[in-house]
Amino acid sequence: MADQPERPESGSPEDTLTTRQGHPVHNNQAMRTVGQRGPATLENYQFIEKITHFDRERIPERVVHARGAAAHGWFEAYGRIGEEPASTYTRAKVLTRAGIKTPVFVRFSTVIGGKDSPETARDPRGFAIKFYTEDGNWDLVGNNLKLFFIRDAIKFPDMVHAFKPDPVTNRQEAWRFYDFVAANPEALNMVTWVKSPWGIPADYRHMTGSSVNTYRLVDGEGKAVLCKFSFTPKAGVRNLTSAQAAAIQAQDVGHATRDLYESIERGDHPEWEMSVQIMEDGPHEELDFDPLDATRRWPEDRFPLRPIGRMVLDRNPDNVFAESEQAAFGTGVLVDGIDFSDDKLLQGRTLSYSDTQRHRVGANYLQLPINRPRCGTRTNQRDGQMAYAVDRSGANPHVNYEPSVVAGLHEAAASGPEFRPHAEGAVGRYPFPREQDDYRQVGEHYRLFEDWEREELIANLVADMKACPEPIALRMVWHFWHADRDYGRRVAYGAGIDLEAALKLPPLPGRPAPREPQPA
Repeated sequence: MADQPERPESGSPEDTLTTRQGHPVHNNQAMRTVGQRGPATLENYQFIEKITHFDRERIPERVVHARGAAAHGWFEAYGRIGEEPASTYTRAKVLTRAGIKTPVFVRFSTVIGGKDSPETARDPRGFAIKFYTEDGNWDLVGNNLKLFFIRDAIKFPDMVHAFKPDPVTNRQEAWRFYDFVAANPEALNMVTWVKSPWGIPADYRHMTGSSVNTYRLVDGEGKAVLCKFSFTPKAGVRNLTSAQAAAIQAQDVGHATRDLYESIERGDHPEWEMSVQIMEDGPHEELDFDPLDATRRWPEDRFPLRPIGRMVLDRNPDNVFAESEQAAFGTGVLVDGIDFSDDKLLQGRTLSYSDTQRHRVGANYLQLPINRPRCGTRTNQRDGQMAYAVDRSGANPHVNYEPSVVAGLHEAAASGPEFRPHAEGAVGRYPFPREQDDYRQVGEHYRLFEDWEREELIANLVADMKACPEPIALRMVWHFWHADRDYGRRVAYGAGIDLEAALKLPPLPGRPAPREPQPA
């Protein structure tokens, strides 16, 4: 580990975080929202400055998800959600019209590594789908693990900086990763999954997918329920141990791309069943987690996966750059019948993703064939760098504005009552609306792993702890122990960390003490 610079005394001007305008940052943990559970506000200047600068840190490679592979295919809705008609919950045609095949383009990716990094990396896998529906594009952008490291989008640049290479050594350093996690125990759930065999999918065909974020389904009467989307591979789920991944990487750094390409070429078309979990809208005080918290999985025994359709990939891109590399996804690209929730991570991603595409691909990225809706577009947006097409503007091309009393485009008729969620509260920077237990679900998942999965998880964490400075390693053992005593004890003993010293640490400042861990 590189020598660490001397930290200025707490409270000194050199140690005070500011914006690029020089304004002191008083809260770097939460966006401004309407009340604790309300939507984010547009005047989130600190967040907007931070996220838009972050989106421009790499040219032209993606800042995250740079290493990826993609394919064309189609989605077919069953016309039902579980045993009920899909129209019971949503008016989205792509989900309610049985037997209609909607074209899709799907891109799989690793997150942290660069464009030519190995696909055996221990890393979440991106799972991004562009549905070319009759009502315009619908982008569903998630990952393979159904949860994430953080619950508020304002932390995203810091998280990625900690996980990316050290700006001085240009190496990914374990201590940087765990330094961030040690101060953000909400990430423990994701860390436990990533450091288990689930952190290295065998390939893209045998990988699950998830929206991660919570959305809303809106029915024909304008009523809504909360939902999460999931994809289960028909070929089964397969993951790799660290030893298996190392053996593959020694021979092939792009094994998953090759596998996807070759399977489609030989006619062995990958297929997933799409399911949805549904929950009544509201805070759900009876649960020990908030359904809008992206660091938590919805328990499938309480909120079962209800099949809604199937997705098949049957054609490789004609050109990787023109399609896979220029494909541009965004969490804000929704169709009627699918709506936002007040998930704070989703609210921030919705700005960040499309902002990234305008920077990375250009202001007219939606004119590219891979991104253009199949249903056609009619807008009054004009010009910008690399414009090569003009949207139809109604009967009179001279009128590129709206409204007009003589010609031009006009607003579409509503397909149903507008969903209008109620929001009320003082605008401010809030932690999550209720005390979050960052440990219970971690321990539950640890105990659900098979023995060999726990062995692999512990071995990976032990190796990482040995590369961390003592303060970080002690705090991480403290976290693991509070999730499950066996979990913390095995990591401590394996890495030669003083368990008693770790358990003497006080709770993190400003955070409630965790509940008693489960006995071993």
